[in-house]
Amino acid sequence: MSFFRKRINGTYVLDKREFGSRLKKMLGFRPGNLKLYEIAFIHRSATLTLPNGKKVNNERLEYLGDAVLEAILSDYLFEKFPDASEGFMTKIRSRIVNREVLNQLAVSMGINKILVSNVSSVRPTKNLYGDALEALIGSVFLDKGFKKTKKLFIKSVFSKYLDLNQIVSTDTDYKSLVFEWVQKHKSNLIFKYNEEYDFDQKKSIFSTTLIIDKKEFGVGQGSSKKEAEQEASSQAWKSLRDNCN
Repeated sequence: MSFFRKRINGTYVLDKREFGSRLKKMLGFRPGNLKLYEIAFIHRSATLTLPNGKKVNNERLEYLGDAVLEAILSDYLFEKFPDASEGFMTKIRSRIVNREVLNQLAVSMGINKILVSNVSSVRPTKNLYGDALEALIGSVFLDKGFKKTKKLFIKSVFSKYLDLNQIVSTDTDYKSLVFEWVQKHKSNLIFKYNEEYDFDQKKSIFSTTLIIDKKEFGVGQGSSKKEAEQEASSQAWKSLRDNCN
């Protein structure tokens, strides 16, 4: 359990003062509806059941935060690059909401220290903290509105922990890079897929193997085929690049 939960009579309860203090330090303002933020840090693996039977975790807030984050970045990039094409802005936004980047941001903020989760340390947790960050954004949106949420993310998270110039200049679309290599060398590329249901996470997990000319170059896993393809392509590109050097 996270540091702000103390065991009393065999149950975990929220230390509201300590939690509020931690949030204020993280966000730069005092939250209004503290319950919203508490839910944002409860992973589905640690779902709470209320006395009325209702189950509570951060999945719904994550869903909302994902949409709000996309709107924030769309608005920000539209203002930041007044002459940019739709394709350019879409590519940059995709790089920012990449699961690896969101996890990096979440850890930089300290979300990993307060997230409540029962996920085993031996299980993949690559999306754990990024999902919680999206849930936090959803909480701020419901509590403070879009304008405050945008200000928080851009000034206190994005500008503090990420370098926009580096994001713009770095091409991380590994799938496109691999396809370009395959076309250049007149090779044959296929993805082999497998879908499993994770009963702990209560969602489908996709895995794929990237094969070039009947040789395995990368294996990826994710909550969507696209995410799995990117991970497999990342492994493949590193191998192709090293062999070319």
